[in-house]
Amino acid sequence: MMDLRRLSCFLLVSEELHFGRAAARLHMAQPPLTRQISALESELGFRLFDRSTRNVKLTAEGRQFLPYARSVLEQVDLTTAISAKLAAGAAGHLALGHASSIALSEVFSHSIQAFCSANPDVQLTAEEGASSTLLPQLVEGRLDIAMSRLPPPDDDARVQVLSLGSEPLVAAVASANPLARRQQVSLAELSAYPLITFPSDYGSGLYEILDPLYRRHGVRPRLGPAGRQITSIIALVAAGRGVAVVPHCTRNLGRHDVTYLPLAEPEACAPLLVLTRRHDRSPLVQAFLEMIGQTPHAGLYG
Repeated sequence: MMDLRRLSCFLLVSEELHFGRAAARLHMAQPPLTRQISALESELGFRLFDRSTRNVKLTAEGRQFLPYARSVLEQVDLTTAISAKLAAGAAGHLALGHASSIALSEVFSHSIQAFCSANPDVQLTAEEGASSTLLPQLVEGRLDIAMSRLPPPDDDARVQVLSLGSEPLVAAVASANPLARRQQVSLAELSAYPLITFPSDYGSGLYEILDPLYRRHGVRPRLGPAGRQITSIIALVAAGRGVAVVPHCTRNLGRHDVTYLPLAEPEACAPLLVLTRRHDRSPLVQAFLEMIGQTPHAGLYG
């Protein structure tokens, strides 16, 4: 393997075309520099410089070899810089999984914007999925971080949870629906219309929240069509196919044909959770947690 120190010596001599000045820049005496160049020439099998008592100039072979030597040293500098960024959590790849509705939250967009701005060398991949599918992907290492509405089982020691608090649930109704003129609406009033939500077999955290919420208030919803994405659910609401109960951030879809109403039940809310592997000490994961942990009311538990 070629000695990088010798390449550095060659590069400086080629710039100075003077062994004394090159040696001064390297903070070494001239004889050791001369020996480094001679050793490199022996390794290469050709002379790099024509030397006389008055001047030094590159040989034809030296001129052709120079750009390759410079490229090698530039790559070494780049590798050193990247390795330092990797160690500091400022470079690499981060796989982030998220539930459908969470992508609409300001916490999600602001955190990613801040993280990517602070870490331009990080390639972040955002993958949407049902909350129930995010946990196994995280544990298996296919995701580095999961943003979910569904907490892991209490006895799952593999996962650490960062709670970013909760957001209220709201009713989504078509703007042509008479309910749209109300200031708020109750679950009982909503039950007069088909409830549009995620399929029961999809594994949505929102579905898992709604079922006990309705039961607690003695309301049995009349299930309507289902959608596997929050945008599909709202599109069905706009089409007059029923009503939906969704996180407050769904308002950010900005549809004029859908009206969002506060619920009369004050405890109706959806958590926003950040899941990571408990013993994951990846600098990238830690850097993301530090960034998103600046969100008000965030706190570790579990």
